[in-house]
Amino acid sequence: MRKPRKHEVVLTDEQRCELERLINTGRDSARKITRARVLLMAADGHRDRAIVAALGVGRATVDRVRAKFARRGLAAAVERKAQPARPAKRRLDGAAEARLTMLACSTPPDGRGHWTLDLLADRMVRLNYVTAVSRDTVARCLKKTRSSRG
Repeated sequence: MRKPRKHEVVLTDEQRCELERLINTGRDSARKITRARVLLMAADGHRDRAIVAALGVGRATVDRVRAKFARRGLAAAVERKAQPARPAKRRLDGAAEARLTMLACSTPPDGRGHWTLDLLADRMVRLNYVTAVSRDTVARCLKKTRSSRG
């Protein structure tokens, strides 16, 4: 006797039409089309082994697509998960780079012969030009502007 499936896929006519349209147009990503094919084959009663063999995906993929469809619906099962927002890549924007260059060209602090990268980074933070900046970022910025510190 066959054990019952944990996540049975039952599609409405509208869902089936949507998946077939997605497959037939071929304008979406291969991953999205494969997931649609998994759902259609699962709804037609194909066993997981047959789906794996026909589509060249892993068993875990078939299980995940079934589970997502059962829990969150068609869109969640087919679409990619949204990526989290990433922080801004640049620490120094154009205005901060200009201020850094101006600071590096100014006279160094008392008792110093020239600006060091650490001094420049600390002064940028102390003057509230940026919230935090590393000496490596300061070095890259100064290298890019071809300025000379001394």
